Amino acid sequence: MTHNAPKITIVTGASRGLGRNTALAVARHGGDVVVTYQSRAEDAQAVVAEIEAMGRKAVALQLDTGDVAAFPGFVERLRTALKATFGRDTFDHLVNNAGHGDYALLAETTEASFDRLVNVQFKGVLFLTQALLPIIVDGGRIVNLSSGLTRMTLPGYGAYSAMKGAVEVLTRYLAKELGGRGIAVNTVAPGAIETDFGGGVVRDNAETNKHIASVTALGRVGVPDDIGPMIASLLSEDNRWVNAQRIEVSGGQGL
Repeated sequence: MTHNAPKITIVTGASRGLGRNTALAVARHGGDVVVTYQSRAEDAQAVVAEIEAMGRKAVALQLDTGDVAAFPGFVERLRTALKATFGRDTFDHLVNNAGHGDYALLAETTEASFDRLVNVQFKGVLFLTQALLPIIVDGGRIVNLSSGLTRMTLPGYGAYSAMKGAVEVLTRYLAKELGGRGIAVNTVAPGAIETDFGGGVVRDNAETNKHIASVTALGRVGVPDDIGPMIASLLSEDNRWVNAQRIEVSGGQGL
């Protein structure tokens, strides 16, 4: 592999929303992409087609990031796909993006909801990263997605935000433990973004949208194109010395 060979980035939950945007941004930056999806196979294949239309390589693989028992099988399918699609045994970057929202006041949070959040937002991130460590290159990059809600508070998001807070601590420890391999690990924490996440509340509720814009220094709500290109930039060599950081991408929300 030459030094200028395209980097391969795995983006979890990339069939829609910020994951899709990130995958496309990575491709625009000249990278190849492994797109994972939980259930939206058609949407994931559409992302692959868009990436291929840019002249880059991509493959879509099914993965439930909340099902740790499925990770060994995923890694085997990934190894096969890396060889078949990219002619590689390894990959370069991991973006732990996949997630979902379960919203309730803490007084009303159910154990089932809490467990779903733990499995996808925290446990899955830790053990998927662990499972992939043997095949990520030395000098690679890991980006974990958090949320502006670890800094700001909004009733109803307590359990969700607590998981993201755990991921931020995990990020620092990963950076420390993987430093010997030259692997940089950072957290990207988006502010409120107009996507279908959480039922599209930020995008579709005009009152919510207006309020968020009013408390954001740049005077509007974020859109996916504010996040994906930033992550792609963070993965580039221009940011090789950024490590163990929580980088909020919110336009100055809630200052």
